[in-house]
Amino acid sequence: MLYFQSDYLEGCDPAILKALNETNLDSTPGYGEDKWCDLARARIREAVDMKEADVHLLVGGTQTNSTVIRAILRNYEGVITADTGHICGHEGGAIEATGHKVLTLPNTDGKITAKQIEDYWNAWYQDESRTHLVKPGMVYISYPTEYGTLYRKAELEVIYAVCRRLHLPLFIDGARLGYGLAAKSCDLTLRDLARLCDVFYIGGTKVGALFGEAVVVPDPTLMPHFFTTMKQSGAVLAKGRMLGIQFATLFEDDRYVKIARHAIAMAEKLTEAFRRKGYRFFLETETNQIFIVMKNEDVERLTPDVTFTHWGPLNEKETIVRFVTSWATQEANVEKVISLL
Repeated sequence: MLYFQSDYLEGCDPAILKALNETNLDSTPGYGEDKWCDLARARIREAVDMKEADVHLLVGGTQTNSTVIRAILRNYEGVITADTGHICGHEGGAIEATGHKVLTLPNTDGKITAKQIEDYWNAWYQDESRTHLVKPGMVYISYPTEYGTLYRKAELEVIYAVCRRLHLPLFIDGARLGYGLAAKSCDLTLRDLARLCDVFYIGGTKVGALFGEAVVVPDPTLMPHFFTTMKQSGAVLAKGRMLGIQFATLFEDDRYVKIARHAIAMAEKLTEAFRRKGYRFFLETETNQIFIVMKNEDVERLTPDVTFTHWGPLNEKETIVRFVTSWATQEANVEKVISLL
């Protein structure tokens, strides 16, 4: 079987496995107070060029999203996002379970605009009965988006300017951040991203780690008691060094982006094969996710040999499917998929 339905199907980058094995019998303090977590935080602060930033290590994406959003919002506030945002559809109501409403905006290729955010805020503010409504309290976007698309630097600058003017903290979900930074069309650096939001996280689970996400808070006063909120949310790992070792390794010698480039190369190879063989694209993506319009009979023909995501029916005869490459995708397996198309 050839596996292309997601980017967290393999274990971890061999350098991480080596580091975990070499330190396996070391004794260290728990809860992120060990030397490895300190090293990870130091390397991430250096990478984003923010010496005073808070860095917190959590286990998974949904846990990270719900904990950050819970820490920022007051009990009467909700979070603005695209209607395709991960917190909106693929997290089992995790945000609503913390008592906060997800306020959705129509997406364009997975993205929302500064104007949409401002219009939503104005509509709430101008409503005479706004005290009866959920107040927009922050904005959530993904980089890359759920459709593998990217915000341009200019787009993000305008979005952040609106968020600052309206006092709406901007939170960027970076579950696949490495693949966004490694994309050839990316015009942002990690340092740019860090200065154009109030909080973001560096996804490890999908980009080379066994598990783990690193939350970066440029201004620590935004969430002064975040560790306590993590504890309340069951988001503090007792054996914290398991996270520290992984992120310290990923941020040694730019490994995080370097391994992500392989996924982009494999996606480009697969994309060109789909194009060459006459498949239509649901939309043009830029990272490691490929959305294809496929005849239902082709879906049935490939399914016994290849795993991919059935995104949804386009019509009675065609289905939108998603293929995903990762840092660990083997080129030989890409070639095998191409031979089956």
